[in-house]
Amino acid sequence: MRASRLLSILLLLQTRGRLTAREIAQRLEVSVRTVYRDIDALTTAGVPLYAETGPTGGYQILDGYRTKLTGLTATEAESLFLAGIPGPAAELGLGAALAATELKLMAALPAELRERAVRIRERVHVDVPGWFSDPDDTPHLAEVAKALWEQRELDVRYRRWMPTPKEVRRTLRPLGLVVKAGTWYLVADTDGGRRTYRVASIRAVEAVGAPFERPADFDLAASWAESSRQYESTVYQGEAVVRLSPNGFRLLGDALGPAVARAAEETAAEGADGWRTATIPIETVDHAVSQLLRLRAEVEVVAPAELRARVAETAAAIGALYSQTHN
Repeated sequence: MRASRLLSILLLLQTRGRLTAREIAQRLEVSVRTVYRDIDALTTAGVPLYAETGPTGGYQILDGYRTKLTGLTATEAESLFLAGIPGPAAELGLGAALAATELKLMAALPAELRERAVRIRERVHVDVPGWFSDPDDTPHLAEVAKALWEQRELDVRYRRWMPTPKEVRRTLRPLGLVVKAGTWYLVADTDGGRRTYRVASIRAVEAVGAPFERPADFDLAASWAESSRQYESTVYQGEAVVRLSPNGFRLLGDALGPAVARAAEETAAEGADGWRTATIPIETVDHAVSQLLRLRAEVEVVAPAELRARVAETAAAIGALYSQTHN
């Protein structure tokens, strides 16, 4: 345990530069006193660490010192090769760099870990896009990524779909790229606030502008999670009360999505017959009809009355169609 912590301190200082004992303690979730003891152990072992006092002080490694990767555990080495996703890297123009990095990492690993890493590549393949969908055409992804790396503004022509489809011009300050189910999204600041754009909807990059100051407190993962929550709240414009059989309740997530399944879990009340009554979010009545019919006779719409009537009408029309005999 301590050996792993010593290596973590060493790698932190190599990658982060100068850190105080308190900052190291917070990252590793140990006491400051423990960090002091570990720093002493590292210097005793010959690691060229030095400390600077004052408001901007902290511990630092002498320039030019680098550790080898012999401290990696087998699981850690395997996880590094799982982290390399060749498809998105190639789309960003980093395919060759990723391949070169993996070669260097492989050469630095001890023989045993190298063999385990090879097994990972032979037995695990990551295919990012979802089923039955073609990947987005993103001819401007490399330009967007370049502006992101260089922290430069982008003037783009963008295809907006809501409330009505039309092309608009936007000046963006790119903060991060996210790939979800094979679709690329750009998180960017604009004069109107922070927005998320589908990269495939960018029709043209008209100019790459001046450098901008990236917000110091920006967290891409947190920003994406928040925008995803906001998207769900705007997509779902109404609610429906439904009764679900035990099988229907199990199938709800696959048929209508995880947000609907979560809402059902939170609101479900079980009846004497084993069916559960729940309140779920819906986009529109038209959309809900097609979605709920996926559950066939495992769901009954209780409210609103319009949705109940529409589902009944559609089911009756399907029944009438299949009751006809054909010569």
